Amino acid sequence: MSDFTQQPQHGTQPGAGQYGGAPGAYGGGPGQFGAAPAYEQPSRPARNGLGTAALILGIIGTLAGVIPLMFWLAGLLGLIALVLGLAGRGRVKRGEAVNKGVTTAGAILGLVAMILSVVGAVLLYKVVDDAVNEAVKSTSSTAPKDPAAGSGGTASGKPAGDAEATEKADKGKPLAAGDTSIYDDDLQVTVSAATSVKPGEFAIGHTEGNKVHELTITVENAGKEKFSTDGLTVSARAGADGVAAEEIFDGETYGEGFTGSILPGKKATVKYAFDAPADAKSLTVEVSPGFDYDATQWDLKL
Repeated sequence: MSDFTQQPQHGTQPGAGQYGGAPGAYGGGPGQFGAAPAYEQPSRPARNGLGTAALILGIIGTLAGVIPLMFWLAGLLGLIALVLGLAGRGRVKRGEAVNKGVTTAGAILGLVAMILSVVGAVLLYKVVDDAVNEAVKSTSSTAPKDPAAGSGGTASGKPAGDAEATEKADKGKPLAAGDTSIYDDDLQVTVSAATSVKPGEFAIGHTEGNKVHELTITVENAGKEKFSTDGLTVSARAGADGVAAEEIFDGETYGEGFTGSILPGKKATVKYAFDAPADAKSLTVEVSPGFDYDATQWDLKL
């Protein structure tokens, strides 16, 4: 070995840099200051639009479903909200959206709106159907049938089909005492003859010098549906001049009138009393069973 061969200095390795370590100036990677930092890719924004739209449409559809006339709008919005809500839940499952609660609420409200739309449609149909039936009923004939017709005859003893009574009914003339007016729904109204009575001490409606006449009205329901007497009215006129005859009220015998309903096959009887001039020879009594019925008159001899 030559005398000029330099031996490695203590603590250094062959091929190492001046400061030791990696070949780089300060160690590490091949760069001057070590390895380059790694950059993460930015995350994609959440796609929450379907869930939000489902919630909004579901709320509007539910509110519209409360109004029966808006059932069509509730059904349309509810269907769209349900579809969007289900699609939004699919995004949540795939990790594309984070509004699971909003999406679920929108789908549920969409279903509620659709149910309300069906209920509204049924209610509206029922209301329209009832209105049409009522209109048909009001326009249909409610005039009395032949007052001489009945179960073999009338209370006055006239046989069914009596020509005189039929002609009288057809011409709209008043019926006689005891005759029965039979309506198209088999409601039967009978007015008895009038009898003179003495008014009670506390009777209301009596004028001194006049006479009080009592009569009995019978309403029989021979139809198939119950009859309400709430709309039944009774009035009277006295004499040839048709002077209004005051109805007598005494709180015990007269003045209560018909109340409640009459079931099929049943009848109700009420006494009425009217105040008429002493010289009156007749009393015309008019009975109207209700708004949907024609009034019938009886001419009672006094």
